[in-house]
Amino acid sequence: MMIDLGAFSEEKFDPKKWINGACQARDPQDPLDKHLADMEMKLQLLSEEISSSLDEQSTAALLRVPRASRDVIRLRDEAISLRSSLSGILQRLKKAEGCSAESIAALSKVDTVKQRMEAAYETLQDAAGLTQLSATVEDVFASGDLPRAAETLANMRHCLSAVGEVAEFANIRRQLEVLEDRLEAMVQPRLSDALSNRKVEVVKELREILIRIGRFKSVELNYTKIHIKPIRHLWEEYDSKQKANRLAVEKHDMDRPSAAIDPLPNVSFSRWLPNFYDELLLYLEQEWKWCMIAFPDDYRTLVPKLLIETMSTLNLSFVARINIATGEVVPETRALAKGILDILSGDMSKGAKIQTRHLEALIELHNMTGAFARNIHHLFSESDLQVLVSALKAAYTPYESFKQRYGQMERAILASEIAGVDLRGAVSRGVGGQGIELSETARRMEESIPQVIVLLEATVERCISFTGGSEVDELIHTLDEVMLQYLSTLQETLKSLRSVCGVDSDNVAQKKEAGIDKREGIHSARHADVVSDEEEWSIVQGALQILTVTDCLTSRSAVFEASLRATLARLGTSLSLSVYGLRSDQSHIANDDGTGELSLPGRAALDVAALRLSDVPDKARKLLSLLEQSKDPRFHALALTSQRVAAFSDMVNELVYDVLISKVRQRLNDVSRMPIWSSVEETSGLPLPSFSAYPQPYVTSVGEYLLTLPQQLEPLSEGI
Repeated sequence: MMIDLGAFSEEKFDPKKWINGACQARDPQDPLDKHLADMEMKLQLLSEEISSSLDEQSTAALLRVPRASRDVIRLRDEAISLRSSLSGILQRLKKAEGCSAESIAALSKVDTVKQRMEAAYETLQDAAGLTQLSATVEDVFASGDLPRAAETLANMRHCLSAVGEVAEFANIRRQLEVLEDRLEAMVQPRLSDALSNRKVEVVKELREILIRIGRFKSVELNYTKIHIKPIRHLWEEYDSKQKANRLAVEKHDMDRPSAAIDPLPNVSFSRWLPNFYDELLLYLEQEWKWCMIAFPDDYRTLVPKLLIETMSTLNLSFVARINIATGEVVPETRALAKGILDILSGDMSKGAKIQTRHLEALIELHNMTGAFARNIHHLFSESDLQVLVSALKAAYTPYESFKQRYGQMERAILASEIAGVDLRGAVSRGVGGQGIELSETARRMEESIPQVIVLLEATVERCISFTGGSEVDELIHTLDEVMLQYLSTLQETLKSLRSVCGVDSDNVAQKKEAGIDKREGIHSARHADVVSDEEEWSIVQGALQILTVTDCLTSRSAVFEASLRATLARLGTSLSLSVYGLRSDQSHIANDDGTGELSLPGRAALDVAALRLSDVPDKARKLLSLLEQSKDPRFHALALTSQRVAAFSDMVNELVYDVLISKVRQRLNDVSRMPIWSSVEETSGLPLPSFSAYPQPYVTSVGEYLLTLPQQLEPLSEGI
């Protein structure tokens, strides 16, 4: 039997438990006494071995203690000796430093004097060279050697910078500026010719000349001036084609005034614009490849600046064409050659309104520009981030005037569409006519709610598609105002239904103020008798149907607001990353890992909203703050709408209660004026009761009505 000594070293060792375990592990055939005796003997042998081992190890340890003590003493003595040696070395270094400090200071003064003398010598040489260059520069210009002239002017500029602001050389400084302008004027014709005829070597040589005299700006101006002409010609082709078509139509009308054949229609701007973008992109790609050879150090900025200047030149014409193109989709504005901006500015009649098709046409044009901007982003991927951002901003510049008035456009569209929603049900008045009108109106009110929500959802999509979310603050205000307009219409309709239901509280109050309650009492009772039970129940059912309108309005508006809040939160996350990416110090739009994926600044440059907000930091800060608030579950995107929906729900509940209780009020209204209350009690010798044992008819009617109400309310409670 093997004994495990590990159990004896545990803190919670239990001898009894260990003995019981050892006994249970024995062979069943062995007697218990023999097993315990063997186990005791083995434990005694193990204890003796352990005791002997401890004695040997203790003796060896005691023998090693004196030796270790001697080693410690020796190391201490060596450390003291080393410390004294280092102290002596530090003292000698301090003495040497004190002696050499004066020598080093003297050498420093001598070196300063030497440097000043050398600078003075170089300045005198530059002054002498400047005088010589000033005297010979005319001969250099006369020789026609432009590179040599540029080198001479560069040397003169260097000499002037060396001598500083010296009065004796003021004339030479003015002369140098005149000579640089003169050389630039001599280079420009040759540079224009070389750029026009694609002379790469000549362009490189002339570029070096202009750079040598610090006039590289002239290269950019000449390049832009030469290459913007074909683009302008391409842009003006549209007007030329339109003018030619108009002349053809006029000639056709003059030659054949009675002909019924329609002339060929003009090509719309929305169909022409993609072709223009394709040709412009092809032209820019060709220029990019050529500039990589002719301007290997500058092509990353030259071609983007060409696009920027082009869009700046065409901006006014571009805006005008976009405006006219938005009006071509609607016959009223197409006939007058007007667009969205004309309607907003009031140049058209008061009846002219912005329609959804106007804005959809504008978004379609914007999407075409977005596709062109993505191609530009790919083409200029090697340019610095700020250059690329400027080029993309230039591409979207024509739409800025429309985006600034986006809220006004959407407000006009939604207000017109909401005003066109018909909520009243017109029916002929007959038996049950009031109940039918009430039910039809409730049905139309309920059907109008999803229609309005669809309009609002489409507005949100248009805002994201057109502005990228940069105008969501205007969007929220517009949605809130339009919903308030719609809810006001619902409330007015609800007020008019009170008179249909016969519970118009205003008329009752006016009657009481006029003092005609008593005269109208009999008439009201007669009117209640005239109205049939079928008519009353149709009114009750119609009123109960209005409760479904409240339920539908509350649920659909809550779902829409939650969806809007989620959209704002998602937009806030993406927009904050894009704005941060455009502000980062990274200048490349592609990652450096070789995968070709866009970096954060590269993705941010494609964000339309981030591009626009980069120029208006105050608006960006307010917008990001609003979008950050939308992530809070307590945030109400349409705060006023939520309050008005609750008020409308209260009005509906009040109307339904008044309708349900109106029959009871009618039956009990004239109880005090009934004959039984004014009759004289008859005397009788017998103690008989003075009232009838059967209920009065009005009580029976009220009771039956109240008992029937649960049956009418039960289906409604299951549906809500």
